[in-house]
Amino acid sequence: MNIPNFLSLSRIILVPVIVIFLIQESYTQALITFTVAGLTDIIDGTLARTLNRQTKLGSFLDPIADKILLATSFVTLSIFSLIPSWLTVIVISRDFIILLGMAILSMMSIAYEIKPAFISKVTTALQIATIFFALLFKAVVHDISFNWIIIFCWLTAIFTIASGLTYIIRGIKYINRAAKKS
Repeated sequence: MNIPNFLSLSRIILVPVIVIFLIQESYTQALITFTVAGLTDIIDGTLARTLNRQTKLGSFLDPIADKILLATSFVTLSIFSLIPSWLTVIVISRDFIILLGMAILSMMSIAYEIKPAFISKVTTALQIATIFFALLFKAVVHDISFNWIIIFCWLTAIFTIASGLTYIIRGIKYINRAAKKS
């Protein structure tokens, strides 16, 4: 296992630690652990590209680690009312729709490329920022105000929906190309 894949795996391992800190209301520790997990995402991708260590395992492990970290964080933070639950529904629904689309394409034996769209990268950055700032505000001020974080939430929601639509359009194009070939 190379270093980038190890970093992706470590991100998955940090997820339950973040949840435990949140359950214990140790928001500073949750923030630090979430930040470390987020940094592993940046570092693993950078190392994989610069050291030419991109692997098939990494192409699956990295997005899975991202989804586990983000989905778990959104669910936990919405349970503790640190972010609105409607945003969690949007984030989880988008990921479910993407996975469902991949399953449909696979069942139809349609070849597809797993390549993140640019809007998806922006969406992930906004999702991470929303979680980070919700934790930061709770850790520093010991209270959460939806007035300031609601801007991040709406921005994240808009980009999450747009990203989901981008992948739906991609999936439809794959199906249409396959139909034309047969």
